[in-house]
Amino acid sequence: MSLNKKKMVREIGRRTRLSNRDVEQVIETLVDVWTEELVSGGRIELENFLVLEVNAIDRRDKTGMLLVGGKLRRTSEYTRRLMVKPSKRLKFMVRGKA
Repeated sequence: MSLNKKKMVREIGRRTRLSNRDVEQVIETLVDVWTEELVSGGRIELENFLVLEVNAIDRRDKTGMLLVGGKLRRTSEYTRRLMVKPSKRLKFMVRGKA
């Protein structure tokens, strides 16, 4: 089973008795706020669920070449990577030990 935005809105609306439109606005705003935080290099921590953070990576000594549009280009010395880490509790539950 997959949980997409439409199913999430419907289920949250059912559980909270909020209108689906209100739930959808909250979810869209939440995604916007999280996106702004991550783009600015911040960290999002949802207790007992997961951590989202952007890590800066220094590759000065390990830069290489990429073939882009038929031309070789040097990779950048610095890059950023989005890291998603589940909480210990979530890992434990997913493994079926809850």
